[in-house]
Amino acid sequence: MNASRATDWRNWAGNQQSAARVARPGSTDELAELIKGSAGERVKPVGSGHSFTDIAVTDGIRLDVTSLAGPVDVDREQRRVTVPAGMTLATLNALLATHGLALPNLGDIDAQTIAGAISTGTHGTGAAFGCLSTFVAGLTLVTGTGEVLRCDAGSNPEVFAAARVGLGALGVLTEVTLQCVDAFVLRAHERPGRLADVLSGWPELVADNDHCDLYWFPYTDRVQVKTNNRVAADDNPLPSWRGWLDDDFLANTVFAGVCRVGRAVPAAVGPINAVSARALTERVYTGRSDAVFCTPRRVRFTEMEYGLPREAFPTMLGELPRLIERLPFKVQFPVEVRFTAADDIPLSHGYGRDSVYVAVHQFKGAPYEPYFRAVENLARDLGGRPHWGKLHYRDAESLRPVYPLFDEFVALRDRLDPHRVFANAYTERVLGS
Repeated sequence: MNASRATDWRNWAGNQQSAARVARPGSTDELAELIKGSAGERVKPVGSGHSFTDIAVTDGIRLDVTSLAGPVDVDREQRRVTVPAGMTLATLNALLATHGLALPNLGDIDAQTIAGAISTGTHGTGAAFGCLSTFVAGLTLVTGTGEVLRCDAGSNPEVFAAARVGLGALGVLTEVTLQCVDAFVLRAHERPGRLADVLSGWPELVADNDHCDLYWFPYTDRVQVKTNNRVAADDNPLPSWRGWLDDDFLANTVFAGVCRVGRAVPAAVGPINAVSARALTERVYTGRSDAVFCTPRRVRFTEMEYGLPREAFPTMLGELPRLIERLPFKVQFPVEVRFTAADDIPLSHGYGRDSVYVAVHQFKGAPYEPYFRAVENLARDLGGRPHWGKLHYRDAESLRPVYPLFDEFVALRDRLDPHRVFANAYTERVLGS
């Protein structure tokens, strides 16, 4: 199968772009033939473009995985589904709901493809839950030599272990089997709080709730606390008008306008943040799990996120107010904090340790690099690991010490992609050439 002429591509945030020929294989066999016939040209799979790094950028062949056809198999008894890796999480969630199933946890965006989400270590929040890749029970991978590998804990187990967070460096995922759970209802509780109270009481907050998400508003002592807990009945649904008002109008339309004002008049950011934080109101509602986990995100931004040992949380968040005060510009977005459980995936940010994730953002078009570099320096000193899909400035030399199985992963890449068919500037930086 031949690739089309070069076309322009931009990611969701608009901070990454490239021009490359596009290929849309319709099956695993077509993909394998494409890779075998690439004749030294690099091939890079691209999902929905929700990574902020240049992980999907290429000047070779851009592989549109959303066109990959494949089986959709639902095993209700085992609570497992096998789906094309290019399916989006939103489509997957809708599919699962029709069968009375759900993923055990989700992040707050569902636009990513399954392949993109697991390859970068996408995660939600919850002290007992790992990243989405921990739900993967099997996968099919096309390697850099065009070999098709079916992988699970019993077949090609070393490939299975690593490819669950593979950075697109080991091969192209064509289908994924996911371990699900019975569909469930969440009770969401969102309330304002104070930073000092969170810094002193966070262990109980995390332990006493299935899922906990925190937002601190820079230049204030205010936080928004979000907790989600499993309940038996959907007996307090959010009225449609309230969902539109809070999640669509206020969180997107109004917030976008506020960000534009802050970008144009930096001196207004502090007072705006103070007003925004004090305007937060409490709300409690129930809903289907994916509808509660995921919310619309139409205000575009750039982001950095670091996973740290969970015990580093008070130091990290406690230092951020002083760090932000020293910046030569204002920070408009709240700082988000989430918590995850340890896992055993070699390049997962949560490998071998319970984690806290701290994410910092800036409105699209606003300066961010001095802010992100300062946050990274702080996180690095605390043993932080950067999210693979969020902006960071680390390289292989600095990442190797914080990933105990780093060299094993690189050796596996040497075996599966000896000619670096799937390499690009990003993988060369974070994994070595």
